[in-house]
Amino acid sequence: MANDKLTPKQEKFCVEYLVDLNATQAAIRAGYSEKTAEATASRLLRNVKVQTRIQELRSEYFTKAIASAAEVEAFLSKTIRGDLEEEVIVVEGSGEGYSEARIVKKQVSARDRIKAAELMGKRHQLFTEKVKVDSIVPVVIKGEDDLEP
Repeated sequence: MANDKLTPKQEKFCVEYLVDLNATQAAIRAGYSEKTAEATASRLLRNVKVQTRIQELRSEYFTKAIASAAEVEAFLSKTIRGDLEEEVIVVEGSGEGYSEARIVKKQVSARDRIKAAELMGKRHQLFTEKVKVDSIVPVVIKGEDDLEP
């Protein structure tokens, strides 16, 4: 192909389409005519280059949005060690029936640390007495034809 690149409008359509998966509105937001947006959107969604680009953008989004196993383990480790703080609202009396609320940072609770340790332990199979066996066992099925006379 002479031109494997998308036009700027097609690229904008791909980005806008992923906002709400409404092709007609994506075409309008990308700068195509409102009068022909529905037909244009339909044509764009059948275009292989546009389909490929939409899939690439979705992949990039999910790669950035979804935590990796390493990130989850790092978060659980920080929680277990007490290196993680959370914000809580504290209400304190300020005299003569008045109280004030303020936000303070505190270490995560012991219960949260225990839960993180439990999840990490499950991840590393620390609490199981079952033995995991990976083997192939042949299965022989005999039918009437296999029986001796």
